[in-house]
Amino acid sequence: MSRPRVVILGAGVAGHTAAAFLKKWFGREAEVVVISPRPDYNWIPSNIWVGVGLLKASQVMFSLPPVYARNGITFHQAKATVLHPEGEGEDTTPFVEAESTLEGHAGERLRVPYDYLINATGPKLSFESTPGLGPKGHSLSVCTAPHATEASAALDEAVARMKKGDRQRFLVGTGHGTCTCQGAAFEYIVNLEFELRARGVRNLADITYLTNEFELGDFGMDGIHIRRGGYVTPSNIMTESLFAERGLRWVTQAHVQGLEAGRASLEFLDGSEGEERFDMAMLLPPFKGVGLQALDRQGADITDRLFAPSGFMKVDADYQAKPFEAWRASDWPSTYQSPAYPNLFAAGIAFAPPHPVSRPRQSPKGTNITPAPPRTGMPSAMIGKAVARSIYDMIWGAKRPTHTASMAEIGAACVASAGSNPFKGTAASITVFPIVPDFERYPEYGRDLNHTFGEIGLAGHWIKILLHHLFLYKAKMHAFWSLIPE
Repeated sequence: MSRPRVVILGAGVAGHTAAAFLKKWFGREAEVVVISPRPDYNWIPSNIWVGVGLLKASQVMFSLPPVYARNGITFHQAKATVLHPEGEGEDTTPFVEAESTLEGHAGERLRVPYDYLINATGPKLSFESTPGLGPKGHSLSVCTAPHATEASAALDEAVARMKKGDRQRFLVGTGHGTCTCQGAAFEYIVNLEFELRARGVRNLADITYLTNEFELGDFGMDGIHIRRGGYVTPSNIMTESLFAERGLRWVTQAHVQGLEAGRASLEFLDGSEGEERFDMAMLLPPFKGVGLQALDRQGADITDRLFAPSGFMKVDADYQAKPFEAWRASDWPSTYQSPAYPNLFAAGIAFAPPHPVSRPRQSPKGTNITPAPPRTGMPSAMIGKAVARSIYDMIWGAKRPTHTASMAEIGAACVASAGSNPFKGTAASITVFPIVPDFERYPEYGRDLNHTFGEIGLAGHWIKILLHHLFLYKAKMHAFWSLIPE
């Protein structure tokens, strides 16, 4: 029997986690192959600090090929384009087509067969969904380390103008009505405000938070409730208090229709329109699937069978259309196995959520203004590890996936920096259980308040720094890396 081969598409948090554990468990008994268009690993949570000039891009990235070579993982620097889950013609061996992105070999075609495949491609940053959005338009981003470096340079220019006495308007938030990752926008704006104070120009800054959330603190999770000091506090109160203390203005329930130089055109949930003027804008894009195609053995297109209209892969979730009140925690996937092909899995952002967690809302014009569910960071790592373990067990004889990581059954911890300084910095430390509310188990708030916690303080900032170094150490697969939790 030849060695089984597991192919992972993508080397972000979910894909890299899956690859690392599969190689650790299999050793030489299976081949682990990673296909990713970039040769670098980026610890994305620390891009926030790059975006305000506190870190260099090189401090949040490292080269993957040496790490994979040292650990016996095969790496192809390429972009996956087409899945052939049934093989092709008379050959029933499933394979994936990819295009090389390696310098000197760009565009060359690869054909990589697999026994099992994990789609961990992450999102396509859909800047084109909003005219004028993104680094090639009129706003900045911190979604990648190079984007964050551009944001840092723009901030330096704004500060230089402020030191000459020019007042500057900063606009931070979401650039479309269906965006996710509000936590990243939240983290950037409070770090921006802290850094402007540290540079002595805060008095010349007007800072506005622009979001598609119905209320602050929604974060795509319909908000959370935290029990502290004998009281239950909703996250909108906690977030509004933090913003008010820092003199931040906020605009909610907003969809960005388009951007021009210094101007964002808005549509609001009530149907009205408006605008926000800015000198510097950092607005996050909506996410879509990366655009993988799927063909059957005869070459017929079966993309719709494997992928949702968003481009994300359909897994073991309930995708039936239902009223918001009829959705259940059990609708969410647990094994992340494709219902069409049992040797296909999706992990991290690459899987299609069955529905929003926040209540869906549309403007009178039919514009969706609802945060998409967050699936980054800790949940992505936990899903990647669970999928890897199921594949390991299935290769050794299990008939079905053995491990689960439903977002309705797992919790998550988030430490959001709110200003970086070893003595004056702060961070918001939040735990939530479960991520997706389960009103059948927890009728009042949908979550277990004994395991849902939130606090802002200096200790959280120290934890954030520690996590930055720990997770980069783990990602580099140094000694005892697997002992560091996801």
